Amino acid sequence: MVGMIKKEDVEKVRAAADLYDIVSATVTLKPSGTGTFVGLCPFHDEKTGSFNVRPSLGVWHCFGCGLGGDVFKFVEQAENIDFREAVELLADKYHIELHYENSGKTPGQPDGTGSKRTRLLEACEEAQRFFVSQILTKEALPARKLLGGRNFSQADCERFGCGYAPQGWDNLVRHLASKGFTQKEILDAGLARQGQRGIYDYFRGRVTWPIRDSTGRTLGFGARKLYEDDQIAAKYINTPDTQLYRKTQVLYGIDLAKSAIVKKRQVVIVEGYTDVMAMHLAGIDTAIATCGTAFGAEHAKIVRRLIADDSLGAVQLVGPLKVKDQPLSSRIVFTFDGDAAGQKAALHAFGLDSAFLSQTFVAVADDNLDPCDLRIERGNEAVRSLIAGAKPLYDFVIDAAINRFDLTYTPGQVGAMKAVAPLVAQIRDRSLWDAYARKAAGRIGVDLEVMRREVMSARRQLHVRDEDAYASRRRFAREDEPRIEPGTNPYANPAVRKALERRDAAEQAYFKIDDAVFIAEQQFMATLIQVPRAIDRTMFGQLTLDHFMSPVFRTLFQAIAAAGGLPSDDTPQGLWMHNLTKAGGPMLNQVINELAVMPLPLPGDDKGTGAQPPQPNAQGMPGGAAAVQLRPATKEEQRYAAELLTRLLDMGFMRQIGLAKRRMAQLPDGEEKIALLGQIARMETARKDLQAQVYGNTIG
Repeated sequence: MVGMIKKEDVEKVRAAADLYDIVSATVTLKPSGTGTFVGLCPFHDEKTGSFNVRPSLGVWHCFGCGLGGDVFKFVEQAENIDFREAVELLADKYHIELHYENSGKTPGQPDGTGSKRTRLLEACEEAQRFFVSQILTKEALPARKLLGGRNFSQADCERFGCGYAPQGWDNLVRHLASKGFTQKEILDAGLARQGQRGIYDYFRGRVTWPIRDSTGRTLGFGARKLYEDDQIAAKYINTPDTQLYRKTQVLYGIDLAKSAIVKKRQVVIVEGYTDVMAMHLAGIDTAIATCGTAFGAEHAKIVRRLIADDSLGAVQLVGPLKVKDQPLSSRIVFTFDGDAAGQKAALHAFGLDSAFLSQTFVAVADDNLDPCDLRIERGNEAVRSLIAGAKPLYDFVIDAAINRFDLTYTPGQVGAMKAVAPLVAQIRDRSLWDAYARKAAGRIGVDLEVMRREVMSARRQLHVRDEDAYASRRRFAREDEPRIEPGTNPYANPAVRKALERRDAAEQAYFKIDDAVFIAEQQFMATLIQVPRAIDRTMFGQLTLDHFMSPVFRTLFQAIAAAGGLPSDDTPQGLWMHNLTKAGGPMLNQVINELAVMPLPLPGDDKGTGAQPPQPNAQGMPGGAAAVQLRPATKEEQRYAAELLTRLLDMGFMRQIGLAKRRMAQLPDGEEKIALLGQIARMETARKDLQAQVYGNTIG
């Protein structure tokens, strides 16, 4: 076994890793106060952003599920790996060589000493290079004909990474082995299968497409059948689920479409790889596809994080929204077929959440042509018109049901009402279902109250939960909070466990704090953590444990002392937070994370620009904010910190004076009482000086 990663190398990775860059690869972040960004949490399902990131301190925290930490903790949670693997993954990303205790080896060596995930990624990338290298061979002529017959040029195929998996049993296996990959790594990457005589290629004699994550890393492959004698009957096959590849969590084309999705707040979901290619080549650069499975809740979470709109803050916006400089409103467009299978797929989408469905549209081409065939027969403009003419999902499904009946006669009207009522009943948002009940009743020609009764009856039979998309939600006891079924173990899911702990804390009634003392202590600690250089060292040296009344801040003050007190001015931002969280331990980590992202009542930076994404350094390379030394405090920050410090010291004097006066009342007249009186006088004078300082800071 290789030893532990050397501490200095861990700090190099921490300094190089750009938290904003890492998080924004999967979460759309928006400025929210000075140096803070907010988005939808990737670790639990939420509809209003409570996931906060403070890149300058290298820390993130979600107020919804309670998870938080530094860049390593984010990668651990996002990739489901341990600390060492997170360090190795980031070291690979930022090209940092790691050294290990009692070992001179590095994780890039082919003997498998690197993290498993890194090795699997490397194997998939090498497989992609191999497949691409084969597409121009003589054997790959059927693959080139198939792609050319769909109006894809060689340049188009290169753009989308199309390749060819040659026939034979172990072409890829032998190639990867020559590059130093073990049989276990090839199997674990989903590139081969175990046979009686050894391992053999999973993809053979097929056109291939790389399936990548939003950052462009190859996780797996999709492949289409070319030959009739293919021993796998399925027309399309995909990489089986691996540590890298989860079919319910991957979307083909997300690496190409992500930036356009965020900008346009639009996603077009098609059914195949060639459909994605056709869409992009026709100018629909927001197209993606699921890989061998139906579009589900996990896919919806990914999409919602990219297109969510929180421009009105706590108000959750529902429905298609206008997008600046874009001809179409925000929307999720499915290109279902108009046949029975397509309508069944549309009905399947009803299981997704109501806020998502309110922006969902359906685009169906004439003659049920898929986007690729539509482009071949009618050109790029027809593809663009298909998306522009998309119809809201609810209307598509309901109209499809109504159109099956002859509404000229009463039995047809009743039949249509009976068919539509269960569909309208599945619309969970009460405002929407009532509106669609009215619409359907008018089109069918039945009384509105009769239609409402049918819908209400269907809702009861289907046990549909009534929702109000615009209802306010409490921070901790959320409607989308994880539910614990009897007999399950919440401890196995960190997000569920944290949510329950926070709910317990929020709903108890025996310890409620909302007073000036708590607020002053909280604001001081947040300022100290976020801008330690704003704290006057001389005044800070006068603080003792007795200056804090709130138990959590008394303990945090001790943790700051254990971390070495105020950091020196040349301490890196990331190292300051690391030392503090390490000293605080598991009990204080969440407190420190919350304080680190908590908004302070202060203006933006000196230029007034507020929160901005990290900028490239002098060499033009993006540098991690954690590598920068603690930034100097602004005048406003220094003044605010001094005001908070003097308040804490003033409260300390007040408590000492109170104790001394009680002691005086118990003493007989004499020297001890006179001496105590002198101490009280000196403390009252010091307190007046402090109060004058607070007043001066307030008006200065």
